[in-house]
Amino acid sequence: MTEVRWAASEPARHGKLQAAQVQRWREQGFALVHDLLPADLLRRVARDAEQAFPAPGTEAARQVTGFGSDQHFVFPSNSAACNQLTLHPSLLGAVVDLLNVSVTDVRLTQSDVWVKYGREPSAHNYDNADQRIHCDYPNHTLTHPPPWDQPDAVEIILYLAEYDDCEGATAVVPRSGADDPAYPWPITQTPGVNHLPYINDRQRAEVYLREHDPTVANFRQTHLYAREEQAQYRFGSVLFYRHDTWHRGTPVKLGARRLVANFTFRKAASEWINVLHPGWSWSMYRPDQMMESIIAKASVEQRAVLGFPPPGSSFWSSATIDAVEQRYAAFGIDMSPYRRALA
Repeated sequence: MTEVRWAASEPARHGKLQAAQVQRWREQGFALVHDLLPADLLRRVARDAEQAFPAPGTEAARQVTGFGSDQHFVFPSNSAACNQLTLHPSLLGAVVDLLNVSVTDVRLTQSDVWVKYGREPSAHNYDNADQRIHCDYPNHTLTHPPPWDQPDAVEIILYLAEYDDCEGATAVVPRSGADDPAYPWPITQTPGVNHLPYINDRQRAEVYLREHDPTVANFRQTHLYAREEQAQYRFGSVLFYRHDTWHRGTPVKLGARRLVANFTFRKAASEWINVLHPGWSWSMYRPDQMMESIIAKASVEQRAVLGFPPPGSSFWSSATIDAVEQRYAAFGIDMSPYRRALA
């Protein structure tokens, strides 16, 4: 049996990342962090998700073989706790530390809660029970990640379960310097890039590669699977990684249900990184007017993360400030920071 190597993990300090965690993300490509976010908020998110997803062992659960929540938890969701988590200052602060930018130069591009069940893999290429090793950039950006020392996005998996109950740890390949053979330039040695079709199931992907591109297959076995480490999470742990980090999802314990929240934040200037969901403004016609309320009550920094122009933006004039104020007047928006910056 192959020995399982565990990724290093550490607690955050007072809701902030430690310098060593930031360095690990920038150099090795990931950091597993405990105790970053309030436990009571995470429990509320978990309760909402447990009520929304099928119970493990049911026929409905056996039919879940892919990703996402069918828009149920996509921001802004019906879960107030999930919305609060998405824009939590500690989460945004961690992103700021990793990307080394101000919070108003950060943009949200993904926020959803995913469920994964412990079951036997189904007989199709896209099954996610036991994933092939991959990087996430192909379905997030129209381009390719920039050189390693210029990261433009942070990906996040927040675990809403206990490893001992569920297993299903995320496996990652630490990068060890500029000459690491696991991280050549460009990163194209994965199904779904260039001439290689998208296959998510690990066994089917590697069989295809051995038959059609043995050079890539050998690279993956030698430099990726042989070096992967598993992020042994606990409830509330946060895995920060990157669009160019090799990783994969491993099987969940049979009969168990693992819940995670997924987020992606990019630098504001990196417009080639796409929003994975319908734009936040699309929800403005919902009868509950939740998004209008979120915008009105959010801090200046939280609004900016959603694409709302920060104070001092060239968008703002006396006329546009007055117009936006009227749009959200019923929800109590305070536009004084924007007026002060204009003055």
